[in-house]
Amino acid sequence: MIKIKILSVGKTREKWLEEACEEYIKRLTATVRFEFLWAKDTPQLIEWAKKESNHICLDPAGTLMDSIQLSHFLSQSWEERGSKISFIIGGAEGLPKEIKQNATLISLSPLTFTHQITRLILIEQIYRATEIAKGTGYHK
Repeated sequence: MIKIKILSVGKTREKWLEEACEEYIKRLTATVRFEFLWAKDTPQLIEWAKKESNHICLDPAGTLMDSIQLSHFLSQSWEERGSKISFIIGGAEGLPKEIKQNATLISLSPLTFTHQITRLILIEQIYRATEIAKGTGYHK
């Protein structure tokens, strides 16, 4: 079982976004167990991030990958990290340097998204990555 922890500032407020995230989480229940931590502010996120080893930060300056490259990256990361990955998503101001230093940085797009939309995109891309790894037709 793959374990993914997602840390971010603030909760998802829009019901439709929460429902969309839940749909992909449901599709992944056989292979992925999610844990979500919603920090009340950036200082709390920094404290939580200090407890994570080998975390992956979502950042515009990070490595930009297509879905196939992300699938390979995640598969390799799961192997190297014992099937555990932590992703950190920043708030309106992005991630502070204290969290980004010594972390792997990836970018989901050169566009700017709210942290709430970023959660949905990340979870959908995790689903897509697992489907690519399985060789299903979802990716096409």
